[in-house]
Amino acid sequence: MNKRIISLAVIGVLLGCVSHVQAAGFQLAEYSATGQGRAFAGEAAMADNASTQARNPAMLTYLEGTSFSAGGIYVMPNVDVTGDISIASPLFGSQAMTMNADAIDVADNAVVPNFYFSYQINDSWTWGMAVNSNYGLTTELPADHAAAIFGSETSVTTVEFNPNIAYKINQAFSVGAGLRIVYGEGSIGASAPGWIDGLKAHPSLPADVAAALPAGGASLKSMEGDDIAMGWKVGASWQINPAHRLGFAYHSGVELELDGAVSGLLYIGGQDVDIGAQLPLELPAFAELASYHQLSENWAMHASVNWTQWSVFDELVAYFPGEVKPIDSSDGKSMESDLVKEENFKDNWRFALGSTYQLNNQWLLRTGIAYDNTAVDDEYRTMTIPDSDRLWLSVGAGYQAFENLTVDFAVTYIKAYGDAPINESMNLMDLAQVSFDGEAVGDVWLVGMQLSYKL
Repeated sequence: MNKRIISLAVIGVLLGCVSHVQAAGFQLAEYSATGQGRAFAGEAAMADNASTQARNPAMLTYLEGTSFSAGGIYVMPNVDVTGDISIASPLFGSQAMTMNADAIDVADNAVVPNFYFSYQINDSWTWGMAVNSNYGLTTELPADHAAAIFGSETSVTTVEFNPNIAYKINQAFSVGAGLRIVYGEGSIGASAPGWIDGLKAHPSLPADVAAALPAGGASLKSMEGDDIAMGWKVGASWQINPAHRLGFAYHSGVELELDGAVSGLLYIGGQDVDIGAQLPLELPAFAELASYHQLSENWAMHASVNWTQWSVFDELVAYFPGEVKPIDSSDGKSMESDLVKEENFKDNWRFALGSTYQLNNQWLLRTGIAYDNTAVDDEYRTMTIPDSDRLWLSVGAGYQAFENLTVDFAVTYIKAYGDAPINESMNLMDLAQVSFDGEAVGDVWLVGMQLSYKL
Protein backbone atom coordinates (compact mmCIF):
# COMPACT_ATOMS: atom_id res chain seq x y z
CA MET A 1 0.00 0.00 0.00
CA ASN A 2 1.31 3.40 -0.97
CA LYS A 3 2.01 5.42 2.21
CA ARG A 4 2.50 8.81 0.64
CA ILE A 5 2.92 10.76 3.85
CA ILE A 6 4.57 8.65 6.52
CA SER A 7 3.92 11.00 9.44
CA LEU A 8 0.19 11.08 8.74
CA ALA A 9 0.10 7.33 8.42
CA VAL A 10 1.72 6.87 11.81
CA ILE A 11 -0.68 9.33 13.46
CA GLY A 12 -3.55 7.63 11.68
CA VAL A 13 -2.63 4.31 13.24
CA LEU A 14 -2.28 5.90 16.69
CA LEU A 15 -5.48 7.93 16.68
CA GLY A 16 -7.77 5.97 14.41
CA CYS A 17 -7.44 2.43 15.75
CA VAL A 18 -11.07 2.07 16.71
CA SER A 19 -12.40 -1.40 17.37
CA HIS A 20 -16.11 -0.82 16.86
CA VAL A 21 -18.46 2.00 16.08
CA GLN A 22 -20.60 3.54 18.81
CA ALA A 23 -22.73 5.71 16.51
CA ALA A 24 -24.60 4.56 13.40
CA GLY A 25 -22.78 3.03 10.44
CA PHE A 26 -19.06 3.53 11.11
CA GLN A 27 -19.38 7.01 12.62
CA LEU A 28 -17.73 7.79 15.96
CA ALA A 29 -19.22 9.90 18.71
CA GLU A 30 -16.32 9.66 21.18
CA TYR A 31 -14.63 13.01 20.64
CA SER A 32 -14.11 13.81 24.38
CA ALA A 33 -14.74 12.35 27.81
CA THR A 34 -16.27 15.68 28.87
CA GLY A 35 -19.23 15.34 26.52
CA GLN A 36 -19.39 11.59 27.08
CA GLY A 37 -20.62 12.14 30.64
CA ARG A 38 -23.88 13.64 29.32
CA ALA A 39 -24.18 11.19 26.36
CA PHE A 40 -22.99 14.02 24.08
CA ALA A 41 -26.21 15.97 24.62
CA GLY A 42 -26.15 19.67 23.73
CA GLU A 43 -22.59 19.51 22.37
CA ALA A 44 -23.05 22.14 19.64
CA ALA A 45 -24.11 24.60 22.37
CA MET A 46 -21.51 23.71 25.02
CA ALA A 47 -18.14 25.31 25.79
CA ASP A 48 -16.61 23.28 28.62
CA ASN A 49 -13.09 23.35 27.19
CA ALA A 50 -11.15 23.40 23.91
CA SER A 51 -12.84 20.17 22.77
CA THR A 52 -15.99 22.19 22.00
CA GLN A 53 -14.61 22.96 18.51
CA ALA A 54 -14.94 19.29 17.56
CA ARG A 55 -18.70 19.79 17.25
CA ASN A 56 -19.18 23.53 16.75
CA PRO A 57 -16.30 25.90 15.88
CA ALA A 58 -18.44 28.94 16.84
CA MET A 59 -18.30 27.91 20.50
CA LEU A 60 -14.59 28.82 20.57
CA THR A 61 -15.67 32.43 21.23
CA TYR A 62 -16.81 31.35 24.71
CA LEU A 63 -13.26 30.34 25.70
CA GLU A 64 -10.93 32.97 27.17
CA GLY A 65 -7.16 32.97 26.90
CA THR A 66 -5.31 29.85 25.79
CA SER A 67 -6.65 26.35 26.44
CA PHE A 68 -5.52 22.78 25.95
CA SER A 69 -7.58 19.63 26.27
CA ALA A 70 -6.54 16.02 25.71
CA GLY A 71 -7.95 12.67 26.64
CA GLY A 72 -9.07 9.25 25.58
CA ILE A 73 -12.03 6.91 25.71
CA TYR A 74 -11.48 3.19 26.24
CA VAL A 75 -13.99 1.19 24.20
CA MET A 76 -14.97 -2.30 25.40
CA PRO A 77 -17.40 -3.85 22.91
CA ASN A 78 -19.20 -7.14 23.35
CA VAL A 79 -20.69 -7.60 19.88
CA ASP A 80 -21.82 -11.01 18.61
CA VAL A 81 -23.36 -12.08 15.31
CA THR A 82 -25.30 -15.29 15.87
CA GLY A 83 -26.93 -17.44 13.21
CA ASP A 84 -26.71 -20.38 10.84
CA ILE A 85 -25.33 -21.04 7.38
CA SER A 86 -27.46 -23.11 5.00
CA ILE A 87 -26.08 -24.65 1.82
CA ALA A 88 -28.63 -25.72 -0.80
CA SER A 89 -27.26 -27.83 -3.65
CA PRO A 90 -28.36 -30.69 -5.90
CA LEU A 91 -25.41 -32.54 -4.35
CA PHE A 92 -27.37 -32.79 -1.11
CA GLY A 93 -30.75 -33.52 -2.64
CA SER A 94 -33.79 -31.51 -1.59
CA GLN A 95 -32.56 -30.99 1.98
CA ALA A 96 -30.25 -28.04 2.57
CA MET A 97 -27.23 -28.58 4.80
CA THR A 98 -27.27 -26.29 7.88
CA MET A 99 -24.47 -25.46 10.31
CA ASN A 100 -23.84 -23.02 13.13
CA ALA A 101 -22.10 -19.78 12.12
CA ASP A 102 -21.99 -17.76 15.34
CA ALA A 103 -19.32 -15.06 15.41
CA ILE A 104 -18.49 -14.10 19.00
CA ASP A 105 -16.70 -10.86 19.95
CA VAL A 106 -16.20 -9.56 16.41
CA ALA A 107 -14.62 -6.36 17.76
CA ASP A 108 -11.64 -5.83 20.08
CA ASN A 109 -11.11 -3.29 22.85
CA ALA A 110 -9.40 -0.05 21.82
CA VAL A 111 -8.60 3.51 22.92
CA VAL A 112 -9.92 6.55 21.02
CA PRO A 113 -7.65 9.52 21.89
CA ASN A 114 -8.09 13.24 21.16
CA PHE A 115 -6.24 16.57 21.41
CA TYR A 116 -7.49 20.19 21.22
CA PHE A 117 -5.99 23.68 21.44
CA SER A 118 -7.62 27.12 21.43
CA TYR A 119 -6.23 30.67 21.48
CA GLN A 120 -8.19 33.89 21.97
CA ILE A 121 -6.74 36.47 19.59
CA ASN A 122 -8.89 39.35 20.90
CA ASP A 123 -12.41 39.96 22.17
CA SER A 124 -13.90 39.00 18.78
CA TRP A 125 -11.62 36.34 17.27
CA THR A 126 -10.53 32.91 18.54
CA TRP A 127 -8.80 30.11 16.67
CA GLY A 128 -8.16 26.49 17.51
CA MET A 129 -6.86 23.11 16.35
CA ALA A 130 -8.51 19.72 16.81
CA VAL A 131 -7.03 16.25 16.23
CA ASN A 132 -9.51 13.39 16.56
CA SER A 133 -11.46 10.83 14.57
CA ASN A 134 -15.06 10.94 13.36
CA TYR A 135 -15.16 7.56 11.57
CA GLY A 136 -13.77 4.13 12.32
CA LEU A 137 -14.61 0.44 12.18
CA THR A 138 -13.01 -2.96 12.55
CA THR A 139 -14.82 -6.29 12.36
CA GLU A 140 -12.98 -9.56 11.83
CA LEU A 141 -13.78 -13.27 11.57
CA PRO A 142 -11.38 -16.23 11.46
CA ALA A 143 -10.36 -16.91 7.86
CA ASP A 144 -12.09 -20.32 7.84
CA HIS A 145 -15.23 -19.21 9.70
CA ALA A 146 -18.45 -20.67 8.31
CA ALA A 147 -19.63 -17.21 7.22
CA ALA A 148 -16.25 -15.83 6.05
CA ILE A 149 -17.42 -16.02 2.44
CA PHE A 150 -19.66 -13.01 3.15
CA GLY A 151 -16.74 -11.01 4.55
CA SER A 152 -13.95 -11.98 6.91
CA GLU A 153 -12.53 -8.52 7.57
CA THR A 154 -13.61 -4.89 7.28
CA SER A 155 -11.58 -1.95 8.56
CA VAL A 156 -11.91 1.83 8.29
CA THR A 157 -9.35 3.99 10.12
CA THR A 158 -9.35 7.80 10.05
CA VAL A 159 -7.66 10.71 11.77
CA GLU A 160 -8.82 14.30 11.27
CA PHE A 161 -6.75 17.48 11.54
CA ASN A 162 -9.10 20.40 11.99
CA PRO A 163 -7.99 24.08 12.16
CA ASN A 164 -10.88 26.34 13.20
CA ILE A 165 -11.62 30.06 13.44
CA ALA A 166 -14.51 31.75 15.28
CA TYR A 167 -15.88 35.29 15.32
CA LYS A 168 -18.08 36.88 17.98
CA ILE A 169 -20.50 39.18 16.14
CA ASN A 170 -22.03 40.60 19.30
CA GLN A 171 -23.12 39.43 22.76
CA ALA A 172 -25.81 37.22 21.20
CA PHE A 173 -24.33 35.72 18.03
CA SER A 174 -21.12 33.91 17.13
CA VAL A 175 -20.07 32.08 13.96
CA GLY A 176 -17.23 29.74 13.17
CA ALA A 177 -15.70 27.66 10.39
CA GLY A 178 -13.06 25.00 10.01
CA LEU A 179 -11.13 22.90 7.52
CA ARG A 180 -11.38 19.10 7.68
CA ILE A 181 -8.15 17.37 6.66
CA VAL A 182 -8.83 13.64 6.88
CA TYR A 183 -6.33 10.82 6.49
CA GLY A 184 -8.07 7.51 5.97
CA GLU A 185 -7.08 3.95 5.34
CA GLY A 186 -9.31 0.96 4.83
CA SER A 187 -9.34 -2.72 4.00
CA ILE A 188 -11.98 -5.29 3.15
CA GLY A 189 -11.73 -9.01 2.53
CA ALA A 190 -13.52 -12.34 2.22
CA SER A 191 -12.14 -15.86 2.55
CA ALA A 192 -13.16 -19.45 1.86
CA PRO A 193 -14.98 -21.02 4.83
CA GLY A 194 -13.76 -24.31 6.26
CA TRP A 195 -16.82 -26.25 5.09
CA ILE A 196 -15.60 -25.91 1.48
CA ASP A 197 -13.05 -28.64 2.26
CA GLY A 198 -15.95 -30.95 3.07
CA LEU A 199 -17.76 -29.92 -0.10
CA LYS A 200 -14.67 -30.73 -2.18
CA ALA A 201 -14.59 -34.24 -0.70
CA HIS A 202 -18.22 -34.96 -1.57
CA PRO A 203 -18.36 -38.09 -3.80
CA SER A 204 -20.92 -36.52 -6.17
CA LEU A 205 -18.67 -33.55 -6.99
CA PRO A 206 -16.70 -33.96 -10.25
CA ALA A 207 -12.95 -34.05 -9.74
CA ASP A 208 -12.26 -31.07 -12.00
CA VAL A 209 -14.82 -28.95 -10.11
CA ALA A 210 -13.39 -30.02 -6.74
CA ALA A 211 -9.91 -29.05 -7.91
CA ALA A 212 -11.16 -25.57 -8.88
CA LEU A 213 -12.53 -24.87 -5.40
CA PRO A 214 -10.20 -23.05 -2.98
CA ALA A 215 -9.01 -24.57 0.28
CA GLY A 216 -10.78 -23.54 3.46
CA GLY A 217 -9.30 -20.31 4.86
CA ALA A 218 -7.87 -19.17 1.51
CA SER A 219 -8.25 -15.48 0.70
CA LEU A 220 -10.87 -14.91 -1.99
CA LYS A 221 -10.90 -11.12 -2.19
CA SER A 222 -8.84 -8.56 -0.32
CA MET A 223 -8.13 -4.89 -0.82
CA GLU A 224 -6.39 -2.20 1.20
CA GLY A 225 -5.65 1.43 0.45
CA ASP A 226 -5.27 4.93 1.88
CA ASP A 227 -5.88 8.56 0.95
CA ILE A 228 -5.97 12.14 2.23
CA ALA A 229 -8.99 14.32 1.46
CA MET A 230 -10.47 17.59 2.63
CA GLY A 231 -13.83 18.96 3.71
CA TRP A 232 -15.16 21.84 5.76
CA LYS A 233 -17.47 22.69 8.62
CA VAL A 234 -19.42 25.72 9.83
CA GLY A 235 -21.22 26.57 13.04
CA ALA A 236 -23.21 29.27 14.78
CA SER A 237 -24.51 30.03 18.26
CA TRP A 238 -27.30 32.23 19.59
CA GLN A 239 -27.17 33.35 23.23
CA ILE A 240 -30.89 34.00 23.67
CA ASN A 241 -30.36 35.29 27.21
CA PRO A 242 -27.86 34.50 29.98
CA ALA A 243 -29.63 31.21 30.77
CA HIS A 244 -30.51 29.82 27.34
CA ARG A 245 -28.42 29.15 24.24
CA LEU A 246 -28.82 27.43 20.86
CA GLY A 247 -26.05 26.03 18.70
CA PHE A 248 -25.95 24.63 15.17
CA ALA A 249 -23.12 22.96 13.27
CA TYR A 250 -22.70 21.31 9.88
CA HIS A 251 -19.75 19.14 8.80
CA SER A 252 -19.40 18.46 5.08
CA GLY A 253 -18.83 15.03 3.64
CA VAL A 254 -15.30 13.96 2.73
CA GLU A 255 -14.63 11.90 -0.40
CA LEU A 256 -11.72 9.51 0.00
CA GLU A 257 -10.21 7.59 -2.93
CA LEU A 258 -8.48 4.73 -1.13
CA ASP A 259 -5.47 3.97 -3.32
CA GLY A 260 -3.81 0.60 -2.88
CA ALA A 261 -3.78 -2.95 -4.18
CA VAL A 262 -5.92 -6.10 -4.34
CA SER A 263 -5.11 -9.73 -3.64
CA GLY A 264 -6.93 -13.01 -3.24
CA LEU A 265 -7.74 -15.88 -5.59
CA LEU A 266 -10.66 -14.15 -7.30
CA TYR A 267 -8.47 -11.14 -8.16
CA ILE A 268 -5.00 -12.53 -8.89
CA GLY A 269 -5.77 -16.26 -9.30
CA GLY A 270 -2.67 -17.38 -7.44
CA GLN A 271 -0.34 -15.41 -9.72
CA ASP A 272 2.60 -13.38 -8.47
CA VAL A 273 1.32 -10.01 -9.74
CA ASP A 274 0.62 -6.59 -8.28
CA ILE A 275 -2.76 -5.17 -9.23
CA GLY A 276 -3.40 -1.58 -8.26
CA ALA A 277 -6.90 -0.57 -7.20
CA GLN A 278 -8.94 2.35 -5.97
CA LEU A 279 -11.90 2.16 -3.62
CA PRO A 280 -14.01 5.35 -3.37
CA LEU A 281 -15.32 5.87 0.16
CA GLU A 282 -17.46 8.90 0.95
CA LEU A 283 -17.50 9.84 4.62
CA PRO A 284 -20.97 11.29 5.19
CA ALA A 285 -21.88 14.85 6.14
CA PHE A 286 -23.47 15.39 9.56
CA ALA A 287 -25.23 18.19 11.42
CA GLU A 288 -26.36 19.00 14.96
CA LEU A 289 -28.93 21.33 16.50
CA ALA A 290 -28.34 21.71 20.24
CA SER A 291 -29.62 23.70 23.20
CA TYR A 292 -28.33 24.67 26.65
CA HIS A 293 -30.63 25.73 29.52
CA GLN A 294 -29.40 26.99 32.91
CA LEU A 295 -32.44 26.18 35.03
CA SER A 296 -30.97 27.20 38.37
CA GLU A 297 -27.67 28.37 39.82
CA ASN A 298 -26.40 24.78 40.00
CA TRP A 299 -28.47 22.82 37.48
CA ALA A 300 -28.51 22.87 33.66
CA MET A 301 -30.14 20.76 30.95
CA HIS A 302 -28.89 20.10 27.42
CA ALA A 303 -30.42 18.52 24.32
CA SER A 304 -29.27 17.55 20.82
CA VAL A 305 -30.71 16.35 17.55
CA ASN A 306 -28.09 14.92 15.17
CA TRP A 307 -28.45 13.96 11.51
CA THR A 308 -25.96 11.99 9.38
CA GLN A 309 -26.19 11.62 5.60
CA TRP A 310 -25.57 7.89 5.48
CA SER A 311 -27.55 7.57 2.24
CA VAL A 312 -24.30 8.36 0.35
CA PHE A 313 -22.96 4.95 1.46
CA ASP A 314 -24.83 2.68 -0.94
CA GLU A 315 -22.12 0.38 -2.29
CA LEU A 316 -18.40 -0.39 -2.28
CA VAL A 317 -16.94 -0.64 -5.79
CA ALA A 318 -13.26 -1.31 -6.51
CA TYR A 319 -11.74 0.15 -9.68
CA PHE A 320 -8.62 -1.11 -11.46
CA PRO A 321 -6.98 1.82 -13.32
CA GLY A 322 -3.61 0.17 -14.04
CA GLU A 323 -2.50 -1.88 -17.02
CA VAL A 324 -2.63 -5.11 -15.02
CA LYS A 325 -6.23 -6.00 -14.17
CA PRO A 326 -8.03 -8.96 -12.60
CA ILE A 327 -9.60 -11.47 -14.98
CA ASP A 328 -13.32 -12.15 -14.71
CA SER A 329 -13.63 -15.95 -14.37
CA SER A 330 -17.10 -15.92 -15.94
CA ASP A 331 -16.04 -14.55 -19.33
CA GLY A 332 -12.23 -14.38 -19.27
CA LYS A 333 -12.19 -10.60 -19.80
CA SER A 334 -10.27 -7.97 -17.89
CA MET A 335 -12.20 -6.32 -15.06
CA GLU A 336 -12.43 -2.53 -15.00
CA SER A 337 -14.31 -2.58 -11.69
CA ASP A 338 -15.83 -4.96 -9.17
CA LEU A 339 -18.86 -4.53 -6.91
CA VAL A 340 -17.35 -5.54 -3.58
CA LYS A 341 -20.40 -5.06 -1.36
CA GLU A 342 -23.85 -3.49 -1.52
CA GLU A 343 -24.65 -1.48 1.62
CA ASN A 344 -27.78 0.62 0.87
CA PHE A 345 -27.51 2.78 3.98
CA LYS A 346 -30.03 5.49 4.82
CA ASP A 347 -29.80 8.82 6.66
CA ASN A 348 -30.05 8.41 10.42
CA TRP A 349 -30.98 10.51 13.45
CA ARG A 350 -29.72 10.66 17.02
CA PHE A 351 -31.56 12.25 19.98
CA ALA A 352 -29.86 13.07 23.30
CA LEU A 353 -30.87 14.66 26.59
CA GLY A 354 -28.37 15.47 29.33
CA SER A 355 -27.91 17.33 32.58
CA THR A 356 -25.14 18.86 34.67
CA TYR A 357 -25.17 19.72 38.37
CA GLN A 358 -22.56 21.90 40.12
CA LEU A 359 -22.16 20.03 43.40
CA ASN A 360 -19.59 22.46 44.88
CA ASN A 361 -16.62 24.54 43.79
CA GLN A 362 -14.63 21.44 42.85
CA TRP A 363 -17.13 18.88 41.55
CA LEU A 364 -19.49 19.01 38.55
CA LEU A 365 -21.74 15.99 37.94
CA ARG A 366 -23.06 14.93 34.52
CA THR A 367 -25.57 12.42 33.20
CA GLY A 368 -27.28 11.78 29.90
CA ILE A 369 -29.36 9.44 27.75
CA ALA A 370 -29.44 9.09 23.97
CA TYR A 371 -31.18 7.08 21.29
CA ASP A 372 -29.21 6.45 18.10
CA ASN A 373 -31.19 4.79 15.33
CA THR A 374 -29.62 2.44 12.80
CA ALA A 375 -28.47 3.59 9.37
CA VAL A 376 -29.57 0.42 7.60
CA ASP A 377 -32.89 -1.34 7.03
CA ASP A 378 -33.18 -4.97 8.12
CA GLU A 379 -33.03 -6.32 4.56
CA TYR A 380 -29.61 -4.72 3.91
CA ARG A 381 -27.79 -5.35 7.21
CA THR A 382 -24.53 -7.32 6.75
CA MET A 383 -22.13 -9.26 8.95
CA THR A 384 -19.27 -6.90 8.16
CA ILE A 385 -21.18 -3.82 9.43
CA PRO A 386 -23.77 -5.25 11.87
CA ASP A 387 -25.40 -1.90 12.59
CA SER A 388 -28.39 -1.64 14.97
CA ASP A 389 -30.38 0.85 17.06
CA ARG A 390 -28.56 1.85 20.25
CA LEU A 391 -29.57 3.20 23.66
CA TRP A 392 -26.95 5.25 25.55
CA LEU A 393 -26.78 5.70 29.34
CA SER A 394 -23.96 7.94 30.61
CA VAL A 395 -22.66 9.37 33.88
CA GLY A 396 -19.64 11.58 34.45
CA ALA A 397 -17.95 14.11 36.67
CA GLY A 398 -15.59 17.05 36.38
CA TYR A 399 -13.02 17.73 39.12
CA GLN A 400 -11.31 21.11 39.48
CA ALA A 401 -7.93 19.77 40.55
CA PHE A 402 -6.23 23.18 40.44
CA GLU A 403 -7.27 26.67 39.42
CA ASN A 404 -6.33 26.05 35.78
CA LEU A 405 -6.64 22.25 35.55
CA THR A 406 -9.86 20.24 35.23
CA VAL A 407 -10.11 16.46 35.06
CA ASP A 408 -13.23 14.86 33.59
CA PHE A 409 -14.30 11.25 34.01
CA ALA A 410 -17.16 9.40 32.29
CA VAL A 411 -18.69 5.93 32.02
CA THR A 412 -21.20 4.94 29.35
CA TYR A 413 -23.23 1.80 28.73
CA ILE A 414 -24.56 1.28 25.19
CA LYS A 415 -27.11 -1.43 24.52
CA ALA A 416 -28.24 -2.66 21.11
CA TYR A 417 -31.94 -1.89 21.09
CA GLY A 418 -34.55 -3.96 19.26
CA ASP A 419 -34.03 -6.68 16.67
CA ALA A 420 -31.14 -6.51 14.17
CA PRO A 421 -31.64 -9.43 11.76
CA ILE A 422 -28.98 -10.29 9.18
CA ASN A 423 -29.85 -12.23 6.03
CA GLU A 424 -27.27 -12.65 3.28
CA SER A 425 -27.02 -15.10 0.38
CA MET A 426 -24.75 -15.79 -2.59
CA ASN A 427 -24.24 -18.28 -5.41
CA LEU A 428 -21.13 -20.47 -5.09
CA MET A 429 -19.91 -21.24 -8.63
CA ASP A 430 -23.40 -22.46 -9.59
CA LEU A 431 -22.78 -25.42 -7.25
CA ALA A 432 -24.71 -24.22 -4.24
CA GLN A 433 -26.78 -21.37 -2.86
CA VAL A 434 -25.20 -20.24 0.42
CA SER A 435 -27.31 -18.27 2.92
CA PHE A 436 -26.72 -16.78 6.35
CA ASP A 437 -29.67 -16.19 8.68
CA GLY A 438 -28.96 -14.57 12.03
CA GLU A 439 -28.84 -11.37 14.04
CA ALA A 440 -26.49 -8.89 15.66
CA VAL A 441 -26.59 -8.61 19.47
CA GLY A 442 -24.41 -7.02 22.09
CA ASP A 443 -23.47 -4.05 24.23
CA VAL A 444 -20.53 -1.69 24.76
CA TRP A 445 -18.89 -0.05 27.76
CA LEU A 446 -17.01 3.23 27.40
CA VAL A 447 -14.66 4.65 30.04
CA GLY A 448 -13.21 8.09 29.38
CA MET A 449 -10.86 10.64 30.90
CA GLN A 450 -10.11 14.22 29.80
CA LEU A 451 -7.50 16.69 31.04
CA SER A 452 -8.13 20.38 30.31
CA TYR A 453 -5.70 23.19 31.10
CA LYS A 454 -6.19 26.93 30.76
CA LEU A 455 -3.28 29.35 30.65
